[in-house]
Amino acid sequence: MNTFIELYTDGAASGNPGPGGYGIVLKFRQHRKEISGGFKLTTNNRMELLAVIIGLESVTSNDLKVKIYSDSKYVVDPINLNWIYGWKKTGFKNKANVDLWQRFLRVYDKNKHELIWVKGHAENVENNRCDVLAVAASKQANLPVDEGYLKSKAGD
Repeated sequence: MNTFIELYTDGAASGNPGPGGYGIVLKFRQHRKEISGGFKLTTNNRMELLAVIIGLESVTSNDLKVKIYSDSKYVVDPINLNWIYGWKKTGFKNKANVDLWQRFLRVYDKNKHELIWVKGHAENVENNRCDVLAVAASKQANLPVDEGYLKSKAGD
């Protein structure tokens, strides 16, 4: 029986920037939870990263390891190749989505979390489900504003 939580994530944006959403599936033994949300103007990369963050923030047990599955090289490579720690040392100079990377570092524990890249739009049932959730969330009416995206654009 699994002694770890499985966290599947995906993000989507139509227009990039455009309306966007994230989809999350959390699984532990017989338990399953789906989470999704969207914003009226955002990017695909923000939604990919936000999905992982919200997924980790939704884990209620600090005792269990979490295997995180993402089809986003934008998210997976900086973590698995340890780039993010260099970025942190330089104050994320010239990096996009600093607000989300900083939020990510508050919930990510490299000793308890494992990030695994999966091919998107392939045979991974849960990744495909996350894609459906993310796209559906991006199409909801009255989506909120992605304040982090707007602040980053104001500084350009």
